[in-house]
Formats: sequence, structure tokens, C-alpha cells
Amino acid sequence: MNSKKRLRVGVLFGGRSGEHEVSLASAASVIRALDPEKYEAVPIGIAKDGRWLVGTGAQKLLPEVLKSGERVSLPPDPTSAALLPLTHGAGRPSVAVAVDVMFPVLHGTFGEDGTVQGLLELAGLPYVGAGVLASAVGMDKDVQKRLFEQAGLPIVPYLAVRRGEWERERAAVLRRIKKKFRFPVFVKPATLGSSVGMTRVKAAHELTGAMDTAAEYALKIIVERGVSGREIEVSVLGNDDMRASVPGEIVPHREFYDYAAKYLEEGTRLVIPAPLKKSQIAVFQDYAVRAFRAIDGAGMARCDFFLERRTGKIFVNELNTIPGFTAISMYPKLWEASGLPYPTLIDRLIELALELHREKARTKYSIELPPGAGGALEA
Repeated sequence: MNSKKRLRVGVLFGGRSGEHEVSLASAASVIRALDPEKYEAVPIGIAKDGRWLVGTGAQKLLPEVLKSGERVSLPPDPTSAALLPLTHGAGRPSVAVAVDVMFPVLHGTFGEDGTVQGLLELAGLPYVGAGVLASAVGMDKDVQKRLFEQAGLPIVPYLAVRRGEWERERAAVLRRIKKKFRFPVFVKPATLGSSVGMTRVKAAHELTGAMDTAAEYALKIIVERGVSGREIEVSVLGNDDMRASVPGEIVPHREFYDYAAKYLEEGTRLVIPAPLKKSQIAVFQDYAVRAFRAIDGAGMARCDFFLERRTGKIFVNELNTIPGFTAISMYPKLWEASGLPYPTLIDRLIELALELHREKARTKYSIELPPGAGGALEA
């Protein structure tokens, strides 16, 4: 890294999903951790209505960026690699805002699901984290679970129900669920995180309301068997050479680890490292890397597991390709316990983004014809 020139890191936060507020907290932590001698942080906010806004030097708080930042657009043009201003006026710069690498800290739809990653690919910008395919699969828990099964990884039995099917054939869907599962079951949107829209259903009469709630947030609904078990998480880091952290355990103070337990209330404990046997640790780490490979992941992910109390079975629950980065988030805490401090982790993620960008640049995307060979095509 050239010490004479700081890398301009575009920290992309906010977004249009139900996890907008969570993203702000994560992004603020990332910006604080960026070494000012190595990096110049460029806060880029996506408002809830989809507008992109860049902060000026005077704006220190991310909500201020979303309120009064300069409106910009990122063109899908690899010759630009800059955000272009859409508005002009007093105190507003009218020049393009160039960045060297993007650090998306977006959670949920329109940020973690491959959409923004596709735009960054078209713009020719290096970016931290998984690519288009892995991001899309990482967001779709149904497709993700199918790939885990294909890779020989143990998953909790589940059903996927499309919203349209639920709205047209409610009675038939309820019969299918009751035939496949005993209660309790968990009902959640297939394409959202942070436990938004998730309900633990203890009895049949609660099922309709839970399905309706999940349907508000996604086109697909996941229903899965309730597991009475410990919640174990492992962080994964790397491109081709992937590493797994020590496992940690979530001990929620509520009945299960829902949105309130994660972000709104105190009492949930993070136990790092998790009290596990050496043989169990090895299995968790192996499964985490295999799950990340199964979705063609790169950069980072947090793999969540259930350790069933009655049987001792380990189930892969899901991968999060842009895990939380707040001060209390599991992903950085697990790496810190594994010998990788938060600022060093940020360095490594940026290095991985640049490495993958260079590797992609070696790929041919068109056929180079010898002189005169295009005659038949031109005719």
C-alpha cells in the first residue's frame, strides 16, 4: 500500500431495506476503525427512498449525510469510477467524487442481495465482500439451504412458500405446514436478515398471523422446524484461501434471538469463545468454510448454526454475507478473539477486495479477432 497516497474508501450505508437503521450503526463503526493515515473515508448514504448522498467534511454523523448530503449517482461506467453530482448550489461541490474501493455496509434487500454488487461490477469498482452470485444466494435462505444440502451440510427441515401461493391457497398451505411439522416452528421472510419479520409459532392458531407478517417483507416465506438448541456463530474470511474464526455463542435473554434482542434491548450475552469440545469446534469451522464455498463466497461472511441440545446435532442455519459491524457485533468480535483486531480486520477486508478486483481484471470478456477476421461478421 502506497503510504504517500491514502486510499479513498467509500463506505456505503443506509439503504431501502427494513435493516436501514442497523446499517447506520455498522457503518459508523467501520468509519471509526479506518486508519486515517491509510484511508480517507467517504460516507455514501442511501436514503430510504433510494437517493444516494455523499457527506462533506463538515458532516460527522451519518444521519446528517442522509439529511443534507450532496445527491449523487454512480454510473455503470468503468471508465469513470466516480460518483457524479446530481444537484448544484451554494456550498455544494459540482465535481465528481472518486473512490478507490467501496465498503458496502448495507444489510438486507437492495444492498446485501447482489443488486448493489452488480452496479459496482458495472462501474468497475473494487468492493469489500461477496460478489453478485454469493450475495444474491446469501440473501435467499431457500436457495441457500438447497445449496447447503447439495454440499452435504446438515440443515433444519423447512418449507418455502411463495407469497402469491400463500395469498391464493391459504388453507392448503396451512395443511402442508401442519402435516410436515410439529410446533413450535419459525416463520420468517426468505430474503431479509436481522430477524425482521420472524415469528416463533407455538400453536396452529398463531400460524396465519405469522405468515402474514413474513409476507409483508418478502416474496417468499420460510417455515422451519423449531430447534431447541444453542446458537453458535463462526466468522469466515478470505477469497480462495478461506479461514474460520473461533466459534462464539449467542445467549439471548429473550425466548429467541429476535430483532429486539439483537438491537433494542440489553441482556443478550455473547460468549467468545463458545464452550465447546475441540471436536465440535473443528466441525463448526469446517462447516462454515464449506457453506461459504457452497455459495461461491468471497471476502467475508458469518455462518450461523444450531447445536441441538437433545441430540447434539449441528445444523447450518444461514450465512450472512454482510454481517453486522457494530461495536457489539459477533463478526469482528470473533476475529478479535482469533487474533485479528478490528482495525487489522478492516485492512484485510480491503486488501481482499483489491486482490479479487485484480484477479477479475485478468479475465477475458470478449474475443480478440486477428486483423481481417471480422469480415464475415461485418457482411
